Amino acid sequence: MRIARFSIDGNVAFGAVEGDRPDELVLDVIKGIPFADFELSGTKVPLSKVRLLPPVLPNKVVAFGRNYAEHARELGNEVPDAPFAFFKPSTAVIGPGDEIQYPSFTEDLHHEAELAVVIGRMCREVPRERVKDVIFGYTCANDITARDVQKREKQWARAKGFDTSCPLGPWVETDLDVETASDLTIQLTVNGEQRQLGRTSEMIHSIEDLIVNISEAMTLLPGDVILTGTPAGVGALNVGDEVAVTIEGIGTLTNKVVKRG
Repeated sequence: MRIARFSIDGNVAFGAVEGDRPDELVLDVIKGIPFADFELSGTKVPLSKVRLLPPVLPNKVVAFGRNYAEHARELGNEVPDAPFAFFKPSTAVIGPGDEIQYPSFTEDLHHEAELAVVIGRMCREVPRERVKDVIFGYTCANDITARDVQKREKQWARAKGFDTSCPLGPWVETDLDVETASDLTIQLTVNGEQRQLGRTSEMIHSIEDLIVNISEAMTLLPGDVILTGTPAGVGALNVGDEVAVTIEGIGTLTNKVVKRG
């Protein structure tokens, strides 16, 4: 099931996305929230009539860096022996169609296409064999990075945590299992030109590795998001660019870059 979060006439709700043709998609409005038992209301709204929002509002976004060997090498970094985590604040999150604001403190803004894992239940110290039980689903992400700031500063809070640096969407796909999600095509285009192309099977540390690793340290809450790293091909974004992340079996997340006002 594809579950989207949307607004219409000033109201915010979740809905199940139905249909196959992009111009015929509809939302069956969900009664309640999707992280607990819920029912479909039967009230259906054309997707074209709503504004899609970030599919979840995470308490925290835990991101893992250098989790694809070729990406680590393209930036001149060593491949880490263990998962390497950092955070993006909730204020970094935007949804499909929202604008990525080019910060005034950088001159080298980069895209990074990523598979995002959405947590479905409160959990801590998750054993590997239970990882599948705590995952709600998967969505597309773009880990927008101020590359010059990342290189210059000793930690990544500003380089990767600024407002609008974490586009998510367009919805959460709940029908993928861990095994399937671990071998999907992931690609990114800028103005229609392909920049990144890889497979999630190229991850150094698996989805299970990442969730086991971070849940040893902290409690994960429903709606929290785990970013799993980016394949090679990262590069610059400029004001006016349209950047799109497409992941097999999930969908496409599109955003435009604008100058921060």
